[in-house]
Amino acid sequence: MIKARFYSIFFILLFSCLSSFSQTKKELEQQRKKLKKEIAQVNSLLFKEQKKEKNVLEDLKDLNQKIDVRLRLILTINAEAKLLAKEIAKNKRKIAKLEKELLVLKADYAGMILKSYKSKSQQSRIMFLLSSQNFRQAYKRFEYMKQYTSFRKRQGEEIGFQTDLVKKMNDSLSFQKQAKDALILAEKDQNKKIELDKKKKQKLISTIKSKERKYRREIKNKIKAEISVAKKIDKIIREEIAKANRIANEKRRKKFKVTKNNEFVLSPEAKALAVKFESNKGKLPWPIEEGLITRRFGKQAHPTFPGITINSTGLHMVTRRGKGAATIFDGKILNILVTSEGRKNVLIQHGNYITSYNNLEKLYVQKGEKVTTGQKIGQIFTDKVSGKTTLIFVLYKNTTKLNPSSWILKR
Repeated sequence: MIKARFYSIFFILLFSCLSSFSQTKKELEQQRKKLKKEIAQVNSLLFKEQKKEKNVLEDLKDLNQKIDVRLRLILTINAEAKLLAKEIAKNKRKIAKLEKELLVLKADYAGMILKSYKSKSQQSRIMFLLSSQNFRQAYKRFEYMKQYTSFRKRQGEEIGFQTDLVKKMNDSLSFQKQAKDALILAEKDQNKKIELDKKKKQKLISTIKSKERKYRREIKNKIKAEISVAKKIDKIIREEIAKANRIANEKRRKKFKVTKNNEFVLSPEAKALAVKFESNKGKLPWPIEEGLITRRFGKQAHPTFPGITINSTGLHMVTRRGKGAATIFDGKILNILVTSEGRKNVLIQHGNYITSYNNLEKLYVQKGEKVTTGQKIGQIFTDKVSGKTTLIFVLYKNTTKLNPSSWILKR
């Protein structure tokens, strides 16, 4: 009973100092691992791919992304180190309290042993019993001696468990100190790497400033080209909706017609598919096996030039050379757009939801074909100049663009 009680005390003491922030600590550990993985991907996908020629704008954008990830990693490491410092301070106070209790316990036990020794020197146990006035008194003295012996045994066990408890707390404290030291070293290492990246960044900025007009013109032309492609896709979707609704109304063969502007008239099967798609929000797979996001959804300032705004229709995802894009859900190939440069864009319908997979080089599907979740639909184009293999992934509900990050799994 005593052993179980004292071990339970140990675990209560140990976990009480961790429970207040153990969940946060676990989250920070996971975040640190995730960011380290992201840095490895940035280095591998953005800096190790062979580039045909130097592109300072792309290089600066990639460098900014790497610096941003490293800064987030340093913040995470700092937060984790602070939590460990608080944990160490709490443990020190717990250990000091336990050591005081142990000293008191040992002093009590020493006094008890001394009294026992003196008692034995004055008269033996037998004499103590024989000197009883009657049987009742002798019985009580016998029971007292038994209880005293039992108490001494428990007191000895208690000292042993208390000593073990202090040792375990000290071991835990030592481990925490080692963990904190490792985090501090990791932070220093990341700071050194950031300083090197910042020096490279300054060189790139100097190069860009020397030809700022030229680069601004290039960026604006690229944005115009993206807007043009987005408009063509929007037009195709509106046309497909109108066509699908026209066919749906013809099939009804009723006196009334259902007309919806820029919205699909859904059959029961299509409605069920749309509901299933919606129920998987936040759990849908990525359209690429591995990779990272280099541009988020929505309006954002250009990473290099102030005053230039990018309105990103979806996510720009970079993966490895030769990799393919896969559909994120069951559906049907609604249409395929081919740009003047020969890049393909596949539109897949999932009820009244549409997923768009842009910048494909080879296609494995054709219009009207039914596809299933995870099915490869084409190989992603690799830019020979930048060396990047980028998929532009866009999500629509009818004609409204949605943020794909809210629908796919967090990585």
